[in-house]
Amino acid sequence: MVNPTGIEAQIHGGIAQGLGGVFLEEMPYDDGGQMIAGTFLDYLLPTFMEVPDGIEIHHLETPSPINVGGFKGMGEGGAINPPAAMANAICDALAPLGTVSINETPIKPELVLAELARARSADA
Repeated sequence: MVNPTGIEAQIHGGIAQGLGGVFLEEMPYDDGGQMIAGTFLDYLLPTFMEVPDGIEIHHLETPSPINVGGFKGMGEGGAINPPAAMANAICDALAPLGTVSINETPIKPELVLAELARARSADA
């Protein structure tokens, strides 16, 4: 790694972005097709307060074989995994209450409660 601090910052930023997509970010429209969340006052983004402390990062370096230095680029790959990881974690945590399936974002409390109700009625 040429710049480990920069790489870790990219990963932390990507995770924050991914968590925002999972729990907060939504572009709702009213019945007339007008966007309701047209400004950052209405469109929620994660802040420092919503991102958990203690995100543990481990690196596996695989140098590129196509250049002399073995360098590769680094993007915000941390944004890719949170939706599936969080949805699966919620389903796993709620499994004792019935078969819960979360397959959309943002994962709002109303969605989880509706899934719990559906699971309970299906198991009854």
